[in-house]
Amino acid sequence: MFRRSKSDQATDPAGTLTADAGGSSTTATPGKKGRPTPTRKEAEAAARARAKVPRTRKEQAAAARAARADNSARVRAGMKSGDERFLLPRDKGPVRRFVRDFVDSRFSFIDVIIPVLLVTMVLSYSGNPTLAGIGSTVLLLTVLLVVIDMVQLRFRVRRELGRRFPDDSTATKGTTWYAISRAMQMKFMRMPKAQVKIGQKLPEHYR
Repeated sequence: MFRRSKSDQATDPAGTLTADAGGSSTTATPGKKGRPTPTRKEAEAAARARAKVPRTRKEQAAAARAARADNSARVRAGMKSGDERFLLPRDKGPVRRFVRDFVDSRFSFIDVIIPVLLVTMVLSYSGNPTLAGIGSTVLLLTVLLVVIDMVQLRFRVRRELGRRFPDDSTATKGTTWYAISRAMQMKFMRMPKAQVKIGQKLPEHYR
């Protein structure tokens, strides 16, 4: 009565036939781990992940250099875009951001100093005293215009700071030199990079 029939023994030669609580039988295939076989895509992804892990000292050093280079690139990109997280302490804050925008939104005679210098050199080496004199005069006038422009910049920046940041008693502290040092650089050399165009209207609030 309790012995297995011959048909059961024929279908279960390896003795892997098991019975559940309800009397039904399930077959457990030998060698299986009880979890689904990973797909080819998953296996390749796992292999790539294992290959990326540095094992030797040389690989670890190379990975560290790559991480430093990536971090430096992120910092440079953040500084260029004016991201506060990556700026130097002297460039942080709404006051300094306004000063940068104010300087970048106006035309500066420093932007034409290099072309003037080139013209002056050509005229000086032309061998003609009259042309050489003209070149020197043009250079002196350009330098004078730059000085006048910097003086005007100082007064205009301080006036705008007082109007836009009336409650900030430290708003004008150090901003004169900050504005002039930025204005004395040609626009493509400034860091952080200019975020406004020449003549662009600036927002009223920089909070």
